[in-house]
Amino acid sequence: MTPLRHLAFVINAQKEGAADIAHDLMAIATEAGATVKTTSDYPVADDFLEDCDSCCVIGGDGTLLGVTRAAARSNVPIIGVNRGSLGFLTTFSAEQAREYFADIIAGNYTISERALLDCSSAPGQHDLALNDVLIKDERHSRLVELSLFADDEFVTTYSCDGLIFSSPTGSTAYNLSAGGPLIHPTAETIVLTPICPHTLSNRSIIFRQDVQLRVIPRHSEACLLVAVDGQRNISICEGNPVHITVSDKKLRLINHSTYNHFAVVRQKLGWSGGAIKGC
Repeated sequence: MTPLRHLAFVINAQKEGAADIAHDLMAIATEAGATVKTTSDYPVADDFLEDCDSCCVIGGDGTLLGVTRAAARSNVPIIGVNRGSLGFLTTFSAEQAREYFADIIAGNYTISERALLDCSSAPGQHDLALNDVLIKDERHSRLVELSLFADDEFVTTYSCDGLIFSSPTGSTAYNLSAGGPLIHPTAETIVLTPICPHTLSNRSIIFRQDVQLRVIPRHSEACLLVAVDGQRNISICEGNPVHITVSDKKLRLINHSTYNHFAVVRQKLGWSGGAIKGC
């Protein structure tokens, strides 16, 4: 792969040890002849990543989600260093980052392209989600009734606490907590998982990548809260629909050449059992 010569660092200073890791990684980068710039603010402005080869995010998955939109629109790949809890997106531990960073800067890395969701709640208004789009009643304790259409075909009306529309990458986030399925991150699908549905047969649905989904509140006076990646909240009233599709943009994540997706899943979720010998 192409060596990295211009790096941006996004550092969550509230995470223990993040500043020390950033100091070490920037020293490795400058010693290799790369230029660096830093910020502790996120979400970052779209122009922050201009002329950058990569962005190193040091924090938790929430920190990385704050960089997703700018990185996808600038087509700048992200190196995620975990200082949070599970860290499905920030796959490098502090030790791995320090061990592999010189290799990565030299071009010894792979890139994983992740599908993004496009959420539109008004003409010309589009937002990107790496993990999920949540739709629920704006008053958090209220049951909501939401009608779902797929390519203008009526699916059903859900009476529930809300609907989670997840990308494959986000299948390990809120979707998993709500009982939804794990999806391989390279699959380009949308997973719908209802939250506490009143009809017990309502279960997750996996839609193909080119589906056009539309959600309409059954009662026009209902006000909805649309949460994009748990970071950007949109209030919708007067029965306006929410449109969700797979975006034509992708997020690119940098991994070391030794990265193994299922090894990460086993470690993060605490799966037990070993491989069969000889396989």
